[in-house]
Amino acid sequence: MNKDQAKGAIKNAAGKVQAEAGKLTGNKEMQAKGLKNQLVGKVQKTLGDAKEAVKDAGKH
Repeated sequence: MNKDQAKGAIKNAAGKVQAEAGKLTGNKEMQAKGLKNQLVGKVQKTLGDAKEAVKDAGKH
């Protein structure tokens, strides 16, 4: 696991918590920020996955 994968997973999880907190409190801005963070986290994790795939392909 590389740093992009780890940071992406953490940002995604934090975004889920933030979005849920926004939903529970009725705070649409917090909910939107949480959804944005989830998306950014997923993109960052996908980037990390791609880097790992390239790294693994280079080994073979």
